[in-house]
Amino acid sequence: MSVDHLLPACAAAAGELAAALAAPVVDTARLRSALAACGLGEAAAYTVVVAAPAPGGGPGEAVAALAGALDHLPGAARAVAEGPGGEATAVVARGADAGYDVRARLGEVWPLLRARGPEAAPYAGVSCPVDAPERLGAAFAQARHALAAARAASPAEPRVAGLGDLDGLGMLLAGVPAGVRDAYRATVLGPLLGAGRGSGAMLLETLGAFLAHDCSWSRTAEALRVHVNTVHYRVGRIERLTGRDLSRLDHRADLYAALLCR
Repeated sequence: MSVDHLLPACAAAAGELAAALAAPVVDTARLRSALAACGLGEAAAYTVVVAAPAPGGGPGEAVAALAGALDHLPGAARAVAEGPGGEATAVVARGADAGYDVRARLGEVWPLLRARGPEAAPYAGVSCPVDAPERLGAAFAQARHALAAARAASPAEPRVAGLGDLDGLGMLLAGVPAGVRDAYRATVLGPLLGAGRGSGAMLLETLGAFLAHDCSWSRTAEALRVHVNTVHYRVGRIERLTGRDLSRLDHRADLYAALLCR
């Protein structure tokens, strides 16, 4: 069932389910009650899907697009409603013999959403299936994380992502809240940013090039069109300012992750 074509009572139940998932503290009793009201109380597996609205999209467009995509899931019951910020939130309930993967099936049909209008719902995140209502809060968090990764990985094309698509550090970090990423970047790279006018940008460029070229002095110098001694000087300064040793893998990982937190 989807909220875009339900009777008012059913639409209210789907909305309550979306609100229960998005609550800061998940109330299992509230979730069970909302699932029952939506006719989803008894299922072998639940999957949460969150779809982003298109920039400038009208009210309910993401809900309508997600509901249309979920029509392609055979033998699945679902409730779809508008969540925070115009996002569409869906809970899909299936039996033990469903025989297909929700993420894979949605990935096949998602590009067809363009037929509904200009980018009706460009991105969606899909959770892993869970076997009990009390795990739906974690599934909702997974779907939102995957949605952020889908946005970061494919800014120009419609995309569906699940946790199995988080195959790189950049996609993993994309799901981390922006405030957390900003704080980490400021903590790790802040000393470089405060190194003086022009100097901070130069050191960040050198750091990025050095890491991109596997810490090769000569290739970094060639890429930056500077003398190799200049690279040695700049890297030494980066190490002193950040307190990291670029000969250590863990310290290189810290700095690389901070560069990706934009």
